[in-house]
Amino acid sequence: MTDLIESEEHQALRKAVASFAEDHPDAGNRALWREAAALGYIGVNLPETYGGGGGGITELSLVLEELGAAGNPLLMMIVSPAICGTVIARFGTEAQKQQWLPALADGSRLMAFGITEPDAGSNSHRITTTARRDGTDWLITGRKVFVSGVDIADATLVVGRTEDARTGRLKPCLFIVPRDAPGFTRRVIDMELHSEEKQFELVLDEVRLPADALVGDEDAGLLQLFAGLNPERIMTAAFAIGMGRHALAKAVGYARERTVWNAPIGAHQAIAHPLAQAHIELELARLMMQKAARLYDAGDDAGAGEAANMAKYAAGEACVKAVDQAVHTLGGNGLTREFGLARLISAARVARIAPVSREMILNYVSHQTLGLPKSY
Repeated sequence: MTDLIESEEHQALRKAVASFAEDHPDAGNRALWREAAALGYIGVNLPETYGGGGGGITELSLVLEELGAAGNPLLMMIVSPAICGTVIARFGTEAQKQQWLPALADGSRLMAFGITEPDAGSNSHRITTTARRDGTDWLITGRKVFVSGVDIADATLVVGRTEDARTGRLKPCLFIVPRDAPGFTRRVIDMELHSEEKQFELVLDEVRLPADALVGDEDAGLLQLFAGLNPERIMTAAFAIGMGRHALAKAVGYARERTVWNAPIGAHQAIAHPLAQAHIELELARLMMQKAARLYDAGDDAGAGEAANMAKYAAGEACVKAVDQAVHTLGGNGLTREFGLARLISAARVARIAPVSREMILNYVSHQTLGLPKSY
């Protein structure tokens, strides 16, 4: 029955990644990234023609989940191979694919992704970063916030808007902006969240780009954008599920060993039942994530959109509950550096907030799935 949900090949991949992650408990993110890339894990979703593994988001999300479950999540997997690699593989020119995909696959180069803006929030229709033609070039002006890993990325895939020549309306377009482009500056956002990947505010001040910086068709609009956003939601779910599993495993191990009143605390239902509930909710979220990944890999963008949003919602909620219960199970020890759970309290909430809030996902489901009218 397991094979109906996950093939033997996927089970073998899961086991191999888990073993790799467990053997690198103290590796820094950059070292872990290089070693994972050398084994083909980072580019497992990218086309074989360009040095990737020939898999899809199904395989990539599996890799990220297992890395997270071992306590070694790689946030940039959500961005570089999943969003940027997928968009370029699907819509990039042959020159863009040759330039970027082999390097993204082998981990030698990274890409960041810039969509969020100070005044737009979760409303991509309010993006004000604009691109206008100047001869054969593009000039881009705007601001982005909460962009991960810009300092270690070779370029940022920036979502801007261009004017439709037929209607005059602004439409989303994607541009590859090199990190050293004149007029492209960054500022670190001071975050209390502990993460090796820093968050940045970006300013684009009349950044001049050549015509071939545009990814895909200028008129494709939202199709290309959501080709990246659906994998982003699926991978965020994988990130959250892995984190939740990691926290839960620590709590279960502690509950088995910690003895009070002549019995392990895990024998008491007040401890055991919440941990069982956390496990159930993580498993349910994983099933929805697997559904979303398979729909996306099968080319069903509409079906994947619904499932990806649901998976991200379910995984975010399950992760927060699992981390909270893990900390509570350990009591005071749950807040010590020794057990490493306290840092997950704030990290877990990221899955509720980013890349889209749970409220916006509920809006999506109520409008798109249930057909209810909009309030905005």
